[in-house]
Amino acid sequence: MTERKHVSPEALDASLLPKQRKPIPHAFVLDAISTLSPYTRPMFGCLAIYVKDKIVLILRDKPTITADNGVWVATTQEHHQSLRHEFPSMRSIQVLGKPVTGWQVLPVDAPDFESAALRACELVLAGDPRIGKIPGARTSKSGSKAAGKSSKQIKTSKRHASDRNRR
Repeated sequence: MTERKHVSPEALDASLLPKQRKPIPHAFVLDAISTLSPYTRPMFGCLAIYVKDKIVLILRDKPTITADNGVWVATTQEHHQSLRHEFPSMRSIQVLGKPVTGWQVLPVDAPDFESAALRACELVLAGDPRIGKIPGARTSKSGSKAAGKSSKQIKTSKRHASDRNRR
């Protein structure tokens, strides 16, 4: 029987140690909506916030490309005008490369950033229908999302259809 060696943590290779997590950017936002029991997931190097089945906000604080740092609001173009009345500094995300996107940002460098972010939290708490998207609800060019199938399911079903045709 082989005897196990006990290795001190100091002797371990640094690559084997658990990865140090980044601090949560703009953590006060999570605190403000904590009564809704939100959960988070990493997304685009940021932190996405979900309430039930909807993504509602993304917290971003990147040291390199800082233009879109702040709180991203999940919404649709039809709600931009009404939300801009409440958030004058709100604008489309620039890093996505489109002039107008469904995602809007409350920029961290705006003078009203904290109050605007807390107001967005109030809207989330109130269940405002202008904020929040169900992930995967957008329609792709092929209509696969509208049909309730992911692109992976479409490819798989096409492959099986071609197999059936050969028989």
